[in-house]
Amino acid sequence: MKKVLGTFLPLYTTTLLMLLGSGLLTTWVSLRLAHEQVSGGVIGAIIAAHYIGLVIGGKVGHNLIARVGHIRTYVSCAGIITASVLGHGLTEFLPLWIFLRLIIGLCMMCQYMVLESWLNDQSEASQRGMIFGLYMVATYLGLSAGQIILMSPLGTDSSSLLIVALCFALCLVPIALTTRTHAHPLSPAPMELGYFVHAIPQILVMTLVIGMAVGAFYGMAPVYISQLGFSTRQAGLFMGITIFAGLVSQFPLSWLSDRVSRPRLLFYTGVLYVLAALPLTLPAHFSFFWVALIAFIASMMQFSLYPLVVAMANDSVVPERRVSLTACLLMAFGIGACIGPLVIGALMQPLGGNMLYLFFCLCGVLIATLAGFSSRRRTVSNELPIPHVPMPDTMASSPLAAALNPNIAEEEIQSVMVNNDETTEENVAG
Repeated sequence: MKKVLGTFLPLYTTTLLMLLGSGLLTTWVSLRLAHEQVSGGVIGAIIAAHYIGLVIGGKVGHNLIARVGHIRTYVSCAGIITASVLGHGLTEFLPLWIFLRLIIGLCMMCQYMVLESWLNDQSEASQRGMIFGLYMVATYLGLSAGQIILMSPLGTDSSSLLIVALCFALCLVPIALTTRTHAHPLSPAPMELGYFVHAIPQILVMTLVIGMAVGAFYGMAPVYISQLGFSTRQAGLFMGITIFAGLVSQFPLSWLSDRVSRPRLLFYTGVLYVLAALPLTLPAHFSFFWVALIAFIASMMQFSLYPLVVAMANDSVVPERRVSLTACLLMAFGIGACIGPLVIGALMQPLGGNMLYLFFCLCGVLIATLAGFSSRRRTVSNELPIPHVPMPDTMASSPLAAALNPNIAEEEIQSVMVNNDETTEENVAG
């Protein structure tokens, strides 16, 4: 671990600063708009714009990195994000905020692609699990720390935006000064959506639903806490606790996922997700302690769903299709993350904040139903299950980790071609 930290510390530091700024900005925007009595539908649209930008950025990032390289891509995107963040403080024109959030999402996806492809390209196979595990730790710590800032005197209206801008400016320094060998250019992953719609429709639907729940959580949970009458500091603490739950759940999930049937584990996780979220759907008023505790348990289940679906999807396809699979999973998750805030934003305004956790319950029921169906009908694969790698649901490490490895597609294609040639020669000889 010491060697890994010494080698990749600049990338981990960059990730920590970047996610600290991103986590703080997302919560600040939701709380600011809720305080200004902006309708839930508009808040949902602003949050959805961020995820639309992430989806678009998946394509833009490939082309940009191939054209100008990793460091130039990261530096240019960080500059655009810093300017866009400060733009929130120059105007209160909400359509412009929607555009700014879309630009920030697009540029952040390019940054994620730089970091993950760099880590994947420069890591050895025997250490990749540890390297990406530490990457996940930096991701969750950054997201959690961003929420805690809201509890401090620095978390005022004007100061929060300045802190976000500082984080995105400072995250340039470690990656610009690193002496680590640069990663190779990316090769765009092909899309075979039609094939996967027919081959794994339940998994794609589950990915879409999980994206809806995660997008709704990050965008509307601060509004939910605000509607319950809690302060901005309590909202920051609530978000920090619930996001940290994702880090807590990853390690036991990693252990279980390699020892228990993944569809069955996903089914029970979905059931527990419903049971954990159910108390917060009630109109009864709970103290902050009980709200945070119940939400912490629900978030542990919520952040466990996506890694399980990704691993289950990879178990269900042959190796040469996994690069294409990751692109389709990313698209499904991103579309869901766009839909979730829009739906919940429209429902919370007239029906109350408890609609958020009622929505989580409905998502959990659908996921458990589809997982149970997949467990009964799933064709047993001859391949061994792939090792589980902890991944958060922020799309900071969605299926990108595999899709962005510039060597995977070429290596797998060459392997398949060699096997086919050997088979042909044997048939001719016979």
